[in-house]
Amino acid sequence: MAKKVNRLKIKQHRKYGNIGDSPGMIHIDDDSLKPVVKLYSYNKDEVQESGGDDFDDVLKQLKACKTHTHWLQINGLGDKHMIEEIGKHFGINPLVLEDIVNTHQRPKIDDYSSFFFATSRLINYKDNVVTNYQVSFIVKDDLIISFQEDYNNVFEAVAKRLHAGKGLIRIAGPAYLCYAMMDTIFDIYFSLLNNLGDLLEDIEEQLYDNPDKSIMYEAQRVKRSLIVLRRATWPERDKINSMIRDDNPLISEEVKVFLRDAYDHCIQIIDMIESYQEITSSIIDVYLSIISNRMNEIMKVLTLISVIFMPITFIVGVYGMNFQHVDPVTNKVLPGNMPELTSPNGYLYCWIGMITITVAQILFFWKKGWFSRL
Repeated sequence: MAKKVNRLKIKQHRKYGNIGDSPGMIHIDDDSLKPVVKLYSYNKDEVQESGGDDFDDVLKQLKACKTHTHWLQINGLGDKHMIEEIGKHFGINPLVLEDIVNTHQRPKIDDYSSFFFATSRLINYKDNVVTNYQVSFIVKDDLIISFQEDYNNVFEAVAKRLHAGKGLIRIAGPAYLCYAMMDTIFDIYFSLLNNLGDLLEDIEEQLYDNPDKSIMYEAQRVKRSLIVLRRATWPERDKINSMIRDDNPLISEEVKVFLRDAYDHCIQIIDMIESYQEITSSIIDVYLSIISNRMNEIMKVLTLISVIFMPITFIVGVYGMNFQHVDPVTNKVLPGNMPELTSPNGYLYCWIGMITITVAQILFFWKKGWFSRL
């Protein structure tokens, strides 16, 4: 029995500014989540953590930890005043703030005089729902700010690594932390692709065991998910390539070594997407071929039945014309009419003839192998 395929849903969350707005205008949607702020101040010896919804508390910790590197994590973009305060305090260009709240950006990196701004697409898979959100990064000398639309703590593993203090995460600067978060996003992509691969296997199993129209719908949903993932991955590859090749003082040669590894992961993801797209297209083509072949088999059966009954129908039609051989009034023989209508046992002979023709046709078709091909 074929395994039941779980239906895949795609949820894309995009926000745009109003038509005709001046550049740098910040508009917050009504459904935007209120920001939850968390600040990690760290050096090679310690990590200090604070959080809440008050930006003033963040500023106090920044002033108290002047010799630390800071990671300011903001989940939720529903406070215009806080976004503007962040831009004012850290000297962020208003165009960057606009790109942060208008969450339709493709992955990119923009260099400014004292920082660089990067965006990525966070595509996640949970409970058969694919979500597509934007993650933004601002990287300065001793500070990285990350912006997310939702409260999903996808960078929890990065925070644990920061507390553990192993490797370069505490000493390689904010650009390395930015790499670590982008690499985490790639790990999420790999997880999504693994789930889509399992879903494709279930669809293929159902395709060969019990094909129905739901297969085409589910395959089309998977194909759409792959398109969403492909749109995120291709510009991500260009972004990382730019980070590796450009002479940005915020990105050290040590960090570029790890970015090359992330670039390789991005290429692997693109290869997997293309392979799964081919499999998805193949599933749809095979399903249509199976349906077409099934229809052809049905037409063959109907055609054989029609051919078998055609001579019988002809005989019944001929003798159903009822042209009388003898005039019922004068009892005279009518020339040119059907003498078989007055033959003794004509009904029996007609049946014997029709059965003989039918059996002969069946034997002929059987000998030709037509029944074995049904």
